[in-house]
Amino acid sequence: MARDKQTDDDLLLDDELAAAFLADDESISESAEPGVVTTVTTVEEEYDIVPGQLAVDVYETEDKLVIKARTAGVNKSDLDVSIADGVLTISGTLSSGDDTAAIQWHVQECYWGEFSRTLVLPIPVKEDEVEAVLKDGVLAISFGKVKEKQPRKVQIQ
Repeated sequence: MARDKQTDDDLLLDDELAAAFLADDESISESAEPGVVTTVTTVEEEYDIVPGQLAVDVYETEDKLVIKARTAGVNKSDLDVSIADGVLTISGTLSSGDDTAAIQWHVQECYWGEFSRTLVLPIPVKEDEVEAVLKDGVLAISFGKVKEKQPRKVQIQ
């Protein structure tokens, strides 16, 4: 089936589309190629704006809620895990070691620095029944699940 041809009036211009997703303090510039917009921010500014976001997996077993996060290269002493009112926060610092001797970076793709992840747990858990284990670069946090009360049959008289 053929798509209806859209007019230019129906489409957002590249500048308008980019501006819709940029924060007020970021600037945009036209590249040499028409219609291509780039964001101008330094690496330092980017890391100052948002700390690294930690990816997590969350799943249930018969009697536990389990959260796993890949934390390779993070020392146990640099991790902080807290729980309050059904909200779990995992934060820490990933250190690249001593790179003060570097005089020029050619590629820097790895995130180094603070990271954090806060998530509302999807089910009620026993916050005092928690176990956190860091093994082979994976942080596994497990909580005992709160057993939901079964409805009680009320006798009508």
